[in-house]
Amino acid sequence: MARFLKKKEASLGKAPGELVFIGEQKVEEATIRVINYDQEHLSEQELQDIKEGIPYKETSTVTWLNINGLHDTELIKSVGSIFGLHALVLEDMVNTGQRPKMEDFDDYLFIVVKMMRYDEAAGIINNEQLSMVLGKSFLLTVQEQPGDVFEPVRERIRKQKGRIRKVGIDYLAYALLDTIVDNYIFIIERLGEQIEDIEDEILDNPNQDVLTRINAYKREMNYLRKSIRPARELILQLSKHDSDLVQEQTLPFLKDLLDLVTQAVEVIDTYRDMLSDHLDIYNTGVNNRLNEIMKILTIFSAIFIPLTFIAGIYGTNFKYLPELNYRYSYFALWGVMVVIALGMVRFFRRKKWL
Repeated sequence: MARFLKKKEASLGKAPGELVFIGEQKVEEATIRVINYDQEHLSEQELQDIKEGIPYKETSTVTWLNINGLHDTELIKSVGSIFGLHALVLEDMVNTGQRPKMEDFDDYLFIVVKMMRYDEAAGIINNEQLSMVLGKSFLLTVQEQPGDVFEPVRERIRKQKGRIRKVGIDYLAYALLDTIVDNYIFIIERLGEQIEDIEDEILDNPNQDVLTRINAYKREMNYLRKSIRPARELILQLSKHDSDLVQEQTLPFLKDLLDLVTQAVEVIDTYRDMLSDHLDIYNTGVNNRLNEIMKILTIFSAIFIPLTFIAGIYGTNFKYLPELNYRYSYFALWGVMVVIALGMVRFFRRKKWL
């Protein structure tokens, strides 16, 4: 399946708000897990039915409800009914090709962002769409499959590390976004190390394998850029958004996160420019090698031009060639040809062409 743009044949002609899953199914069965906590208490459990989450809709505690599996459109429809979500929000949830964004629906904020995974063996980056609904007392996250970058956040909740158990639901949303951006930085650093190391290979041995790797890195950097640039826009929008759902004490953390994601975007642009420079260096190196080869071939051709001329004259079929009657004409001819060749080589060296 295409990574840069998801195919949407299944949704052609459908009414707005009609749920059609767009993407690749990554799990057999959707799962629902809830973490509920305050400063004193913590509970974790897996729900068998989304209706079991109804009591968590309005509580004095912080509730994080996570769903793995977007292909189950009936489950997503039930989630929308229970939590009062707009039909277009549900439609965006099941469209894995959605662009990162934030929308305000008064009672809740809807956020779409991409989580990245770097497959070092294959040398490619895979992403997973994460949809977040930030309500007054709950945070709903919907992702494509189990396994994510949020385990450090869960551990902080379990072990009461930092301020996460002492603040509200908006800080939990910030913590998840912060973890996602940290993972962006990690992936960029891993790719950046390889991009910087390839420069020496370009100078030493600009072969086809190096060119293939340069183009692969350019493709992955473009893929990163496609997801991270709009993520910066949504974090900027969130940090400046006037909403009761985002407390004033959380805004400094969001602004710090904005600086971090801006840095990620700038580093991506730097590495993209570096790869373009690497490609120019590669092409220059290949052209220089070709020019050196052509130079040597041209010099050899120039040396053999007068020799070919002489050999052509004495290789004709005319009966009367005066020099043919001389006893040592063959050796004289060789001597003249050797002198001409050595003289031309010496001339080329004086001109520094050799």
